[in-house]
Amino acid sequence: MKEIKAFIRPNKVNKIVEQLKASGFENITISEAEGTGKFQDETASLSRKFSITDSKIAKLELVAKDENVDKIIEIISENGKTINPGDGLIYVACVEKAYRVKTGKENGNT
Repeated sequence: MKEIKAFIRPNKVNKIVEQLKASGFENITISEAEGTGKFQDETASLSRKFSITDSKIAKLELVAKDENVDKIIEIISENGKTINPGDGLIYVACVEKAYRVKTGKENGNT
């Protein structure tokens, strides 16, 4: 299994999530975040909470089977890109194990 984290523009979240869900990837965590970059986006402004951030971003997180990673990255990339710098980043990491909280069973098995 792989964990996929995507840091994207907030105005692209709905489109990306719609496409992920339509492709069968429904378990997605979405968070608001702030990030630092190269201060290239003309609409970027300094955060009121943190003095070093320059842009609002959204973070999508999901865990998927290895064979689905390329499809998920394609969906995020195609639906998240603009013509401007700062469209975001996607990270992929290995997940050794997953447990269902309700049952304590490994890998979500019942």
